[in-house]
Amino acid sequence: MSRTSPRVFGIAGRSGSGKTTLIEAMLPWMAAQGLRVSVIKHSHHDLELEPPHKDSARFRRAGAHEVMVASPFRYAIVHELRGAPEPSLQEQLARLGPVDLVLVEGFKNEAIPRLEVYRPAHGTAPLHGQEGSGYVAVAAPEGTTLAADLPCLPLDAPPWVARFICDYLGLTR
Repeated sequence: MSRTSPRVFGIAGRSGSGKTTLIEAMLPWMAAQGLRVSVIKHSHHDLELEPPHKDSARFRRAGAHEVMVASPFRYAIVHELRGAPEPSLQEQLARLGPVDLVLVEGFKNEAIPRLEVYRPAHGTAPLHGQEGSGYVAVAAPEGTTLAADLPCLPLDAPPWVARFICDYLGLTR
């Protein structure tokens, strides 16, 4: 079912809300449905992908624009921005191989449908109440009441959340 233009769906939430844990728990269910899924995670931190003494890090420090590390098991490309602007989400999507779905963690300001992982016990305001935010649902602990008129999915049931996303995007088989 891979297509040249994958469906894109965002998972957003405050730091420590469980975004990564939810995505990690949904991926096996999606794979079991025959879906090929990629993930783009946005970080505000400098990425340290290999120890400084490794060959690939040495090549980058020496001035390489990109370094590819390849093995029989996986490959990775590290692209140094060196002061250039961060690529847009669309530019990053274009670099991925063909898949059915790309889950995006972060990129809160992109115009994509998204779900918020929300934990009221953390005492922070929800993100989904912002106008024009693209939120189509919230995943929260059982018993959470939302002020917004959005579906509230059980955070402790990742397959339900995954099915909602697939149904929303028309990927259910």
